[in-house]
Amino acid sequence: MFLLEVDGCTNYAVLSEADRAQGNAEPPHGRDDSTLKPGWYRFQGAAGDRMPDKCVPLNHCGVKFPGWLNGAHPTVAEGVVTRKVCFNIFPNCCWGSNIIKVKNCGSYYVYELQKTPTPLSRYCGNAGAGKLH
Repeated sequence: MFLLEVDGCTNYAVLSEADRAQGNAEPPHGRDDSTLKPGWYRFQGAAGDRMPDKCVPLNHCGVKFPGWLNGAHPTVAEGVVTRKVCFNIFPNCCWGSNIIKVKNCGSYYVYELQKTPTPLSRYCGNAGAGKLH
């Protein structure tokens, strides 16, 4: 028996909630991805078009402990790469983490995500970066 590789560029779920944007500091901060179904995801709409690649402040993107991509987004030629997602849990910007896969689909990125390592942690989108203080 072999496992068929799923192409994340054609088979993904969308994360588009406005409160998932990294620039969102509005309460409540009680959302999380601790029950997220494992699979490929794409950021779109009000959430932004990719995961931020710099530390997101506490209590942003609808959650106490926001998640961000610790590493560069890949080129199309690099294919699927492995990266670390860090969760900003006081006092360390990368206290909790997950290892994920990222793929450049040409005009967008997809991320192979699983549930977050701690409650009150969530994957953020890059929208609203200019609103950070």
